Amino acid sequence: MTDHSSDIDSVSGKSTTGHEWDGIKELNTPLPRWWVITFYLTIVWAIGYWVVYPAWPLISSNTTGMFGYSSRADVAVELANLEKIRGDKMAALGTASLADIEKDPALLALARAKGKTVFGDNCAPCHGSGGAGAKGYPNLNDDDWLWGGTLDQIMQTIQFGARSGHAKTHEGQMLAFGKDGVLKPDEIVTVANYVRSLSGLSTRNGFDAAKGEKIFAENCVACHGDGGKGNQEMGAPNLTDKIWLYGSDEATLIETISQGRAGVMPAWEGRLDPATIKAMAVYVHSLGGGK
Repeated sequence: MTDHSSDIDSVSGKSTTGHEWDGIKELNTPLPRWWVITFYLTIVWAIGYWVVYPAWPLISSNTTGMFGYSSRADVAVELANLEKIRGDKMAALGTASLADIEKDPALLALARAKGKTVFGDNCAPCHGSGGAGAKGYPNLNDDDWLWGGTLDQIMQTIQFGARSGHAKTHEGQMLAFGKDGVLKPDEIVTVANYVRSLSGLSTRNGFDAAKGEKIFAENCVACHGDGGKGNQEMGAPNLTDKIWLYGSDEATLIETISQGRAGVMPAWEGRLDPATIKAMAVYVHSLGGGK
């Protein structure tokens, strides 16, 4: 090893490491003693932490440490304690009828709080965090309900879904009048404009209202009703209230009539316990559109 202690920088008067670049020498300046001591203490602390707490990953697990500490175990204990606290209240919620929950301020507050949390975890991906919906996913804040907006009807929809495959699910779908060859392209355009007219929307030039009404009466009235007011028994939407699930422009309506619509609402029975489903129904009903 070369001793550079005698190699003194002429400007600073300090020894150098012997390294030099373009005439610039590297001074041999030791780290402050307090910094060195602190550095070695952190090494000692790290080794102690490895010994006492879980630290190193293994092939299928990890080192558990002398204390056997687990943050997951702590969370599990805290959740279990929380469930004990909530247990009696949730039991009361589970046994109470929807009407009784509405009358009891404490149960109502619990149901809405619980329902909001569960809605955020399970329903928000489709309906949005505030229940405002999106294209193909109903807005739960308005007063337009495909399958009914009473507490009992909302709970039934949550329990069994729509076209979910459950034995008690809501059935009914928009037929594909173009794909199945029921209507010709020009007839689809005509009835699409007639449907727009039911909500007071503009129609294309030369639109034959009488022909559109005739096509509607022969093919659509069975589900949507004479005036296009809809039928909640069949999940057929109201076509006169300017609330549209997929869109009201002519192109979208032509697509809907031609290809049909058959969106699926999953059945939550079996996935969520009865008390939780009840809480979610109360929360959805409280969003503003419930009847």
